[in-house]
Amino acid sequence: MAAPRVIPIKLVGAAPADGGRQRWRRWAQAGFFVLFVCAPVFNLLRFDLVAGHAWLLGFEWHAGLEDFSAGRIDALGAVYRVIGRVLLPILAVGAVLLGVAWKWGRLYCGWLCPHFSVVETINGFMRRATGRPSVWESRPLPPREPDGTPVVYDRRWWLITVPLAVGFAFVWAVVLLTYLLPPFQVYGHLLAGAPSRNEFIFIAAGTLALSAEFLFARHLFCRYACAVGMFQSVAWMGNRGAMVVGFERERAADCASCYSACDHVCPMRLKPRNIKRAMFTCTQCSQCVSACETTQRDNPRGPLLKWVAGEAARRNEAAFSAPKAAPKPERKIQ
Repeated sequence: MAAPRVIPIKLVGAAPADGGRQRWRRWAQAGFFVLFVCAPVFNLLRFDLVAGHAWLLGFEWHAGLEDFSAGRIDALGAVYRVIGRVLLPILAVGAVLLGVAWKWGRLYCGWLCPHFSVVETINGFMRRATGRPSVWESRPLPPREPDGTPVVYDRRWWLITVPLAVGFAFVWAVVLLTYLLPPFQVYGHLLAGAPSRNEFIFIAAGTLALSAEFLFARHLFCRYACAVGMFQSVAWMGNRGAMVVGFERERAADCASCYSACDHVCPMRLKPRNIKRAMFTCTQCSQCVSACETTQRDNPRGPLLKWVAGEAARRNEAAFSAPKAAPKPERKIQ
């Protein structure tokens, strides 16, 4: 009789090898998602099409064009109002986002973005349904987590995956509408089951489009279509000393004891042990680092992947760029 196969089991209550980094990231994502949903309700940030002005931190935010319409300021004054009250605040927010990205990469995407949290959630459920994180993946992932916990694949998970994606799409469509119309009006109409014609069209079209995106193009949208992510990536690539996932290339032999867990956990489907230019859309979620810390937790030399910055980041890039030494010619025996 064949010997039973032993599957390592995650110990209940055992401290995570990454020090709880992923747990904190999940809390940050959850908190920001709640903020994303509640911001219009409390007028923290939205533009009201009915009132014709924006709200910021509970206060009305006017561009000042009503003074131009009333003849109290001239055209030049109206231009100054638009620049000072609209363009400059937008540029300031953009500058902060790009400044963070220049130094630390796409931290907003990996740690806060409400879309990326949906991407990761649906990835996990789709993996349970198909063994793959997306329908475009050519091969299934290994049937276990980096800590050895087995993952059971079952097509019945589709019964949860599809409704979950549609549910997220519906929530997104409704929340986006509350950024444009009075939130209590939108939610009141929905609770009464009587949305206006325009509200119904917006929510139906948004739910349909987002359902398709969540089911088929999640990380592809993040990689190729998200302008916010793309600008962050460009800023990050411009700084050679920016924080990056570093790989101790001289210890590559230690990877032989691993099943490439760092590759399999990446929600953007990147290869973390690659050169920075190939990691253009890395979201700094650090799941690859956490996976390496978990699989190498018994290695006395520690994990092979870790965040590096400054001179260490430059050395990491140089290690990949350095040409390999040419093999010495063999001496012929006379």
